[in-house]
Amino acid sequence: MSGHSHAKTILHKKQITDQKRGKVFSKLARQISVAAKEKGGNPETNSMLRLTIEQAKKYNMPKDNIDRAIKKGTGELEEETKLEEVIYEAYGPGGTAIIIEGITDNKNRTLGEIKQILTQHQGKLTKEGAIKWLFERKGCITINKQPKEELELLAIEAGAQDIYWHNDFLDVYTKPEELEKVKKNLEEQNIKIESASLDWVAKEEIEKDEKIKNSCEKLFEALDENDAVQEIYSNLKL
Repeated sequence: MSGHSHAKTILHKKQITDQKRGKVFSKLARQISVAAKEKGGNPETNSMLRLTIEQAKKYNMPKDNIDRAIKKGTGELEEETKLEEVIYEAYGPGGTAIIIEGITDNKNRTLGEIKQILTQHQGKLTKEGAIKWLFERKGCITINKQPKEELELLAIEAGAQDIYWHNDFLDVYTKPEELEKVKKNLEEQNIKIESASLDWVAKEEIEKDEKIKNSCEKLFEALDENDAVQEIYSNLKL
């Protein structure tokens, strides 16, 4: 299985343009604000906020940006607009199943934009529940290349439910409630964590030809360009 989202693949690219970095900062700031709003601005007691801050630091997001986003979430700084989380289910090229997570200040506008992007790239929005049953909610910890056999054994000993190699990265899957515990166990073994998050993981992946894969990639890129879109998951085998 693979829960590696399209948005995360960008993190592993060595070169990120300034324009792309600015867009990533904006999206991460929204995530931080929403996490702080939901469970408080202390990362020591708010695990989702802590994970998002760690992700922001991977992108070298300035501390001032992080602090400002937290204060917006907790109400210490007045927020001009109300941010809401949204989730869309869709079919993409070749019948691929897609889950799109976002944060928006205008649900109606974002819905219209997502519909338009899908239509332009051989996709369509579906009703709630039509796609989500094909996925499972799991913790996902990504680790950079290290000695393969040793890393797999350590991941299992740390409490991994499942593991999946893609290129030079290992995805370690956990139960959602055990994400923090497994991450801590791995870090105690001096294993460098690239990212850790709650993902939608496809129960089964589907094989498609290169033409469909290229069409899906173009759709994912177009969705990622939308300011409201945070994560994109699919059951397409890459």
